[in-house]
Formats: sequence, C-alpha cells, structure tokens
Amino acid sequence: MVFENEIILAFLFKRSGKEKMSFSELYLNLSMDLKWFSPEEAKKFLNDAIKKKLLIKENDLILLSFDLNKIKIPIGFSPSKDLFVEKKNQEDLEEINVVNQIIKKIHEKTKLEEQQIIDKIKEISKEKNIIDEIAALLLGKEYEIELNEFFEEIESKII
Repeated sequence: MVFENEIILAFLFKRSGKEKMSFSELYLNLSMDLKWFSPEEAKKFLNDAIKKKLLIKENDLILLSFDLNKIKIPIGFSPSKDLFVEKKNQEDLEEINVVNQIIKKIHEKTKLEEQQIIDKIKEISKEKNIIDEIAALLLGKEYEIELNEFFEEIESKII
C-alpha cells in the first residue's frame, strides 16, 4: 500500500529528475515552489520522513529509501489537509512523550517528585531560553543520567 507521504516524496524527486537532493532544496520545493506546506511544516514533514526511514541522509544529501518507479502519482495530485493536522497532533504527543520519558529516568535515579522535575525543567528552559527537551537533557546531565537514546529524536525536532 502506498501512503500519501511516499507519493509526496516521489513527486518531488520525479519533478526534480534527481536521485539526491539537499534538505533545503526539498523543503523549499514543498513550501515555496509547490506551496503545499509552510516552511515550518515542510521541515517537519521531511524530518518525519527521515525518522520513518522514507528518506535516507547521505552526507549533506537526501535520497529516497524506496523505489521511485513503483509509485504512481495521480494526475493533479496535491496532499490532503488531513496530513498536516495528523502530523501536528503526532508531534505534540512525541514531544510530551520524550520529555515524560526523561522525567521518568530522572525520577528513577533521584527519587525527586515528578512535579519538582517538571518545575526544574521549566526553570532551566526559561532561564536559558531553550526548548523543554534540551532543558530536560541538561537536568539529566546535572544528575549524571545517561540520556543518549533521546539525542536523535530531539535533534530531528530542532532541525
């Protein structure tokens, strides 16, 4: 079964005639040329596609992980608006999930109350003007807790 994400990506690569493109080239095509996404939505869409292994990062270039020729693009194709709503809700859940997982790890090691940990994360976030995920990592580091497993997920959110 072909998913809408695969059709969007196949469309981009067929349209360009290239096998590899830069991240900026992809997101600019999605947002500025095709006007399917805002620049922020385009970046999120591409990061999600990388996370789901639909796209492969190879140095500074990105290529498809699936066979482009097996995807049929409908005439007049444009993505449904449901795709954007679904992604936003999923990202909100992932954000909560990552911070909650870090909070649980800190709680297990320190035995601090979860609310105290949340308050400390919010304090660090506000003080250093950073997102909660990074603040949670810094707090974990303060308590010498290994949180490497969250780096890639948080990095993709930042990028």
